[in-house]
Amino acid sequence: MSELDLSNEIKQLRASLATIVAVTNIPRLESEIAALEQKAQDPKLWDNPESAQQVTSSLSRKQSLRTKLAGFGQRLDDLELMVELANSEAAGDLAAEAKSELEGLTRELAEAEVQTLLNGEYDARAAIITIRSGAGGDDATDFAEMLMRMYLRFCEKKSWPTTVLDISYSEGAGIKSATFEIDEPYAYGQLSVEAGTHRLVRMSPFNAAGKRQTSFAAVEVVPLIEQTDVIEIPDSEIRIDVFRSSGPGGQSVNTTDSAVRITHLPTGTVVSCQNEKSQLQNRAAAMRVLQSRLLEIRRSEEDAKKKQLAGEATASWGDQMRSYVLAPYQMVKDLRTEYEVNNPDAVFDGDLDGFIAAGIRWRKTSDK
Repeated sequence: MSELDLSNEIKQLRASLATIVAVTNIPRLESEIAALEQKAQDPKLWDNPESAQQVTSSLSRKQSLRTKLAGFGQRLDDLELMVELANSEAAGDLAAEAKSELEGLTRELAEAEVQTLLNGEYDARAAIITIRSGAGGDDATDFAEMLMRMYLRFCEKKSWPTTVLDISYSEGAGIKSATFEIDEPYAYGQLSVEAGTHRLVRMSPFNAAGKRQTSFAAVEVVPLIEQTDVIEIPDSEIRIDVFRSSGPGGQSVNTTDSAVRITHLPTGTVVSCQNEKSQLQNRAAAMRVLQSRLLEIRRSEEDAKKKQLAGEATASWGDQMRSYVLAPYQMVKDLRTEYEVNNPDAVFDGDLDGFIAAGIRWRKTSDK
């Protein structure tokens, strides 16, 4: 039986851990935990439940990261000992266990590395995703619905709470647009790399000749507004319309005018919500989405000013950021990161971790 040698792999993992620890800045992390623990002990904390939830959630995440980083070093030491025992005792079961632990450590360290890169101003926020069909007729509206299912499946697998706020169904197949909220810390930081134009290439099921069809859909990701954000919207700047909610094919699912559409007149931004049963609830949800989009617009304007001062960016990736090819071959490829897989079915079923991790690393490199 050949000797089990994982020394190179363990060496690489130790180097990755050292980088993660350096980026994390352990003294700063300890200071942040101490400050949050002090806030958590304040008897008046729960006078404001929303603020209290933010404090306790942040404290839990930072404590979890500290525990993980402390545990990684010990687990690497244990793995080296496990390899030694497997070789000295020729224990096949122990060798298999060592390989399994190596795979687990590799995956968890990669996740921890990505988490340390999520340090942008809004990365810790929950997210609002809007998907809009583009060019391509029925294929495009069908593609938009496929993308909505893909992101909802991704969230479902991670047990991230989601709320569909609005869906505009197409007269043919699929949807014209959909907006849903992901109420999970760091959802924005992770999913913001999904924003952009997505392209689908396949043999069209809506074409009698069965020809290959290219269609497009746009994905917008904005951070969820928080009470600490100051986005004042005067009543004079908005128009509010109410209408009856409807489902696929125009079937009425509500007999009252409970759905709400809000138009922000200065920017032309339009949001709607028909998920809730009452008009007041839909109005509140729509205002939350509107404020989040205006926050993103404000941030984009600030970024544009910075880019103008820094000069024109040299990299240009075109309109599309990812291609989903179902014919004549099977492939999903991100055109920014070059990350690709040959299993579109798995991707459409929510297997996005590889794309998101590659996107976060690419974004960090591009920002330098």
